[in-house]
Amino acid sequence: MESALEEAGLSWTFIRPGMFATNTRWWWTRAIKGGEAVRLPYPEALTAPVSERNIAALAVTALSERGHGRQAYTLYGPQALTLREQVEHIGAAMGKKIPIERVTPEQARADLGRTTPPMGVEAIMRAWEAGDEIVPETSAIIEKLTGTPAQTFPEWAQEHADDFRP
Repeated sequence: MESALEEAGLSWTFIRPGMFATNTRWWWTRAIKGGEAVRLPYPEALTAPVSERNIAALAVTALSERGHGRQAYTLYGPQALTLREQVEHIGAAMGKKIPIERVTPEQARADLGRTTPPMGVEAIMRAWEAGDEIVPETSAIIEKLTGTPAQTFPEWAQEHADDFRP
């Protein structure tokens, strides 16, 4: 798709976000609302979740200011956090401790498959498995281009705490 736009002779700007912070709502809301443990195959896996606010800020800047034509921006969150830390930040935002249960990758695939299509399940599992071995990239592009610090995952969790409440 990007190649077709590039070759069409139109002005374009591509925003390529990494893992979305809001995905945690799909993955963990059912367990958290039900008072159950969040089941994770790789609790210490690192990801750099990017908030929808950061994606929108970059899009607004790219659309409203000069100099972003024919640019491609890869966007990650401003910090790498373990999956355990992400669950802990959600819990802190809710004022409660959320238990975590370590499960096998097969069990995690089944859990994710309740809310995510198979192709998405495999992409998530690959990212989590990689994050267990490799520190993910983070991004400072939001502050650089917008002049405003990027929203962190703890800030995102505070803003979305009600999404996880029964």
